[in-house]
Amino acid sequence: MVQYLNTVPLIWGMLRGEQQCKYELAFTTPAGCADAVRDGEADIGIIPSIEYQRIPGLRVVTGVSIASNREVKSVLLLSNVPVESVRTVAADNSSRTSVALARILLEKFYLRQVEMTAADPEPDEMLKRADSALVIGDPALAYRGPAPHTYDLAAEWKKFTGLPFVFAFWAGREDATLEDVGRDFRESRDYGLAHIDELARECAPKYKMTPEEVKIYLTQNIDYNLSGSHRHGLDLFYRLAREVGVTSEVRDLVFI
Repeated sequence: MVQYLNTVPLIWGMLRGEQQCKYELAFTTPAGCADAVRDGEADIGIIPSIEYQRIPGLRVVTGVSIASNREVKSVLLLSNVPVESVRTVAADNSSRTSVALARILLEKFYLRQVEMTAADPEPDEMLKRADSALVIGDPALAYRGPAPHTYDLAAEWKKFTGLPFVFAFWAGREDATLEDVGRDFRESRDYGLAHIDELARECAPKYKMTPEEVKIYLTQNIDYNLSGSHRHGLDLFYRLAREVGVTSEVRDLVFI
C-alpha cells in the first residue's frame, strides 16, 4: 500500500468494512510498492502504472485504479521558469510514473530535452538545485510555497490528449493466488467512497486539510475507476514512454 491520502478510499473496506482482517497490509512509497511486488515480498500492491512495463509476469485487478480526468492537485511540476524554458528537473525519488509522465509532456508536447535528477521531496530545496521540481502525493497537496509557475501534470495530459491519466493500480505476481481478490478490492473501494464523509472527517487533521477539502480531492480530483477510456490513456502513455526511452517495450495489460 502507498501511504498517501489518495489511496485511503481503496483500503477503507479493509480497515473498516467486510474485508477487514482478510489481508495483511504494509505501507510504503509508490516505488517501494513496485519493488516489494517485484522482489516477491508482496503478492499484490498498488504499483506505479509505468512499473507494469518493467516488471514481467504481473496481472492487474480489473476496474480499480488511481487516476484523474482533470487536475489532480497532487502531481505538480513547480518551476522557477515557464515550462517552455525548463532545462533541469529535480524529481521526487519516490515517484516513477510521474517522472515518466513529466518526461513525456516535456519532450513530446513542449519539445524540451531536460536533465532529470532524483531528490528528496522537499520542494524549496529542489528548486534551489534545478529549474523545476516534480513533487507528488501529500507533499504536493501541502505545498504552499513561492514557486513562480505551477503545472498540474494530470491537467497537462488531459489538455494534450483528451484522456484520463492512470497513475497507479493494483497488480500482483502471476505465481500468486489472486483469482479471488478482485471483488474484495473493488468492494473495499466502493465502501470507502460510500463512507467518504466519515473518511474525510477522520483524515482531515492528519493532512492539515478541512473535511470538505479532503472530500473534494478524493471525489473530484481522483478517479478510482479503470474503464475503457482509462485503458486508452494507458495505451498511449505506454507507447510514448517507449518512444522517449523510459521503457524498452510495450506490454499489453493482463487482468486477473
